Amino acid sequence: MNKTQVTMFEFSGLTQDPKLSIVLLIFFLLVYLITVVGNVGLFIIVYKTSTLHTPMYYFLSYLSVVDLFYSSTIAPKMIADLISVRKAISFSGCALQFFFFSTFSAIDVLLLTNMSYDRYVAICYPLHYGSIMTQHKCLLLGICAFIFGILLSSVQTGCLFSLQYCGPNLIDHFYCDIPSVLKLSCSKTFTCEILNLLFVGTYGACSVAIILVSYIYILVAILQIKSTKGRQKAFSTCSSHIICASIYYVSVFLTYLRPPSEQKQDKVASIFYSVITPMLNPLIYSLRNQEVKVVIVNVVIQTLHHLRGKSMRCSEFRR
Repeated sequence: MNKTQVTMFEFSGLTQDPKLSIVLLIFFLLVYLITVVGNVGLFIIVYKTSTLHTPMYYFLSYLSVVDLFYSSTIAPKMIADLISVRKAISFSGCALQFFFFSTFSAIDVLLLTNMSYDRYVAICYPLHYGSIMTQHKCLLLGICAFIFGILLSSVQTGCLFSLQYCGPNLIDHFYCDIPSVLKLSCSKTFTCEILNLLFVGTYGACSVAIILVSYIYILVAILQIKSTKGRQKAFSTCSSHIICASIYYVSVFLTYLRPPSEQKQDKVASIFYSVITPMLNPLIYSLRNQEVKVVIVNVVIQTLHHLRGKSMRCSEFRR
């Protein structure tokens, strides 16, 4: 009863070097702008192009929206702190940041899982793909991802921020993450740690298991295709998802399955899956997907023609 609850937290941030802070500010600002433009652009392309109204691209558009909010939960505050003298956040602000980051992270995991199931059905049951992956099922899988993400995040947030924090209040990170915040608690954290390990471990293990099993079946189906061109086409439809899922899971595992003393590695891996990965996803899907590339090229050509026509009309008007 005599302990004082902390009302503000402070971040150690990425660096204390003013010169390096400016370089990182420019870099991460550019990364965030690419993230916004890439994810919004990919969502608009899928929404506006009728030929892309298929289950794979519906999941891709969901992933673009989630990645946009996922990055926006961390990146703006991190960028602002690079030029701030005091990198402070309120207790409730910390709780909200963690809740939304955890929610979108959990949704991301389930969407990547759904996309592996979609590729499994498309390659292993191509003749029944339309009847299995109906619009209703895609919508249901998307809604389930959001519901499970919110439920998991609510449990984690409730457990973490119901603990007592008496000081110190310096979070050795650039955002509110479970390991860094738990270190500051003056309560017994064992129950919260076990609950978090149980929920996140089960959730992550089930997701990885479904993805691995799906791709084992996919690999077997691809090897049974006789034509080399057919195998290449089948593999190309999965390669983008494999790359994105691998980048995300490897960076997450480097963050949470590490020795406690390796704090620098923790920050680097955290930057990768919280800031860099949301930028890479739309770029990878755009550059490795022939249908998306064709749509982007057509949009660019139409835009150039429109600008050229507008320029010619302006020059005629001046004459």
